[in-house]
Amino acid sequence: MKTVTAYLVRHGQTYLNLYNKVQGWIDSPLTDKGQQDAKNAGQRLAQINFNAAFSSDSGRAIDTARLILKANPHNNDLVRYQYPELREQFHGYFEGSDLSQMWQFVGAQVETTTEAGVLNNFGLERARDLIQRADLYNQAENNAMFWERLDYGFDKIRRNTNDGDTILIVSHGMTIRSIVDRYAPKLDIGQATANGSVTKLIITDDDIQVEYFNNLGEV
Repeated sequence: MKTVTAYLVRHGQTYLNLYNKVQGWIDSPLTDKGQQDAKNAGQRLAQINFNAAFSSDSGRAIDTARLILKANPHNNDLVRYQYPELREQFHGYFEGSDLSQMWQFVGAQVETTTEAGVLNNFGLERARDLIQRADLYNQAENNAMFWERLDYGFDKIRRNTNDGDTILIVSHGMTIRSIVDRYAPKLDIGQATANGSVTKLIITDDDIQVEYFNNLGEV
C-alpha cells in the first residue's frame, strides 16, 4: 500500500478575506499580511524535503505555494501541480458577497441567520446543500458535487506520487476543514482554518488520516 505524507496549508490572507467577502472560486491577491502568512509557513516547513508540490489553480494558492517553496532549500527542480479540483467550494450567486449577508440568506431556510448557527447546528456538509438551495442561479456546489471534485483531486495526487513521498498541498479554509471534518471529526472543534496554518495528512490508497489540524507552530 502506498503512503504519502502531505503538509496541507491554507493560503495567506487575501483582500476578500480582509473585507469579509465570500471567496470560493472567485479570487483576490494576497494582502501584505497574507504574503507574511505564506512566508511564515515557509519558514516552518523549510526543512521538509518535498518530493512535489500541489495547489489549487486559484492565484492565492499558487502565490502562497511559491512563497513557501522560496524558503525551502530542497525545492530545486520540484514538480509543481495546479489542480482545479483542490479549489475552495463554489458558492454560485454568493461569490464576492458580504459573508454575513450570505449566511443570513442561507440560514433563513433553517431559522438561524449566522455562520456559526448554520455550521454548529447542521454541519459543513448540510451547509453546502443549503447554500446551493439558496443560490438564485442554482450553480453553487452541493455537498455531493464538492466531494466528487475533491475526491478526484486526491486521486490525481495519488497517481502523481510514489510510496514514501512527502508533498506540499496549498488549498483553502473550508476545503481543509471539510477534509478534517470527514476524516478526523474529533479534530474539528468549530474553529476556522487559519491563513498559513498547516494540517498534516497521511494519504494512502483508499484513506486519509489527519495527524493534526490548523497548526501555526512547529511542524
